[in-house]
Amino acid sequence: MATRRKLVSFDWAMKRLLRSKANFDILEGFLSELLYDNISILEILESETNKETSIDKLSRLDLKCKNHKGEIILIEVQYENEIDFLQRMLYGVSKAVTEHFKEGQPYSQVVKVISIAIVYFDLGQGTDYIYHGTTSFKGLHNNEELTLNATQREFLKKDHPAQLFPEMYVIKVRNFDDVARNTLDEWVYFLKNEEIKDSFKAKGIKKAKNKLDIMKMGEKERQQYEAYLADLSYQASMVESSYGVGRFEGHKEGREEGREEGREEGKALTVIELLKDGDISFEKAQQKIHKLKSKSPDSDFWVGIYKSLQNLNPNSTKVNEPASRYKAPRKKRPARK
Repeated sequence: MATRRKLVSFDWAMKRLLRSKANFDILEGFLSELLYDNISILEILESETNKETSIDKLSRLDLKCKNHKGEIILIEVQYENEIDFLQRMLYGVSKAVTEHFKEGQPYSQVVKVISIAIVYFDLGQGTDYIYHGTTSFKGLHNNEELTLNATQREFLKKDHPAQLFPEMYVIKVRNFDDVARNTLDEWVYFLKNEEIKDSFKAKGIKKAKNKLDIMKMGEKERQQYEAYLADLSYQASMVESSYGVGRFEGHKEGREEGREEGREEGKALTVIELLKDGDISFEKAQQKIHKLKSKSPDSDFWVGIYKSLQNLNPNSTKVNEPASRYKAPRKKRPARK
């Protein structure tokens, strides 16, 4: 029997609660503990999923804010496995740098960006649960680290080159062993378990416990949250069904066809994500889905895809799934003599 959640998940809080100035102190508490600094949030900026639309992201959610130093902080929660996730982090950071730099400005005005990824899948290879990436310059011959000279330190108000470059944090939530050894661990405990113990003393965490209490939600808000969790489970199940171990451990004769079907289904999931993002029209997405299904008519998978397509339909008309075409059985090659 599943344990009943006491507090809403952090991604839901980002989506519905933490964008309000009245709740900035919750976000400031988490960031202060992670960055070892007394962070104050000035404003929430437009980001990839900031805008409230009828199409809400399920597998990932992000928030973009500016702190009292003028730094841009990107926070992203990611549930589904992405093999190129680190490159996407890099793209997000690069985009933020260019968006906040105007032509004609001196390069000393390039904004500092801090990217924080909270992931619920096994990203890369490593057993720690918090990783921190910075930029440093080491001598190829004497291993000496390049530093700022006195004039640069005075002009840039920085002590080290790393302070000028983007920083990236990855929190691998599932690697946490549920033992809170310090105040930062208390926040990671909450990220993993949606629970805050009475003994926790991290900055902002008491306010989070009170504000994120499910039992203090209104009936309508609680129903929306439960529907959100159900959608998360559905999306996770659909991905697992598409890319499960069974598809890749089939019999030798069917592996080639299985790989082809997997490619078409992966493309279909991408089309759904593009539609959610508003990057393609509903009509174009429907055409692409129909075409992909004709190449790989797996009835179990496509039922889920067409259900997602129907949910994203801006009109009330029903989306009909085209009938599968007959696919002749693959002939075996004659054995070599």
